[in-house]
Amino acid sequence: MKKFTVQHLATAAVVGAAYAVLSIFGSVFGVTFGPVQCRFAEALCVLPFFFPETAGGLFVGCLITNLLSPYGLLDIVIGSLTTLLAAVLTARCKRKWLAPLPPVVCNGLLVGGMLAWEQVGFTDAFAATFALNAASVALGELLACYGLGSLLLWRLPKISFFKSRMSKA
Repeated sequence: MKKFTVQHLATAAVVGAAYAVLSIFGSVFGVTFGPVQCRFAEALCVLPFFFPETAGGLFVGCLITNLLSPYGLLDIVIGSLTTLLAAVLTARCKRKWLAPLPPVVCNGLLVGGMLAWEQVGFTDAFAATFALNAASVALGELLACYGLGSLLLWRLPKISFFKSRMSKA
């Protein structure tokens, strides 16, 4: 991305708003927060592959969502920065099939670690609790990013409105 334009800002804002709305909608079903989570909005985390400017929007959308988190300030900071890191790594992916991988790995490790620390602190039970949380968070991410996100990766390049705006196809 050479120059950040008003169109880029608008795209990032729409993606951020969509992320927040989808996540808050998911909280109605109890799948947005906690060790067993599958945020529908995480499917949007593949968008930086085509639209690098959406990384900031995903961060802001996640930040807005995490303001409602039962894990408080820790989730607001760690969860939101994890989404930003995953989005930046996704933007740097060279192959389409790898684009959903950064959110799966980053959230599994970082959010899984945060949840384990919240549950047991750095006690002897941390390793087992971390493994369980990391696996369950990564599984939810896998479903959202490789399941729903892959649909976006496959369909968006076929829509002329989006194709003309993509950084790679």
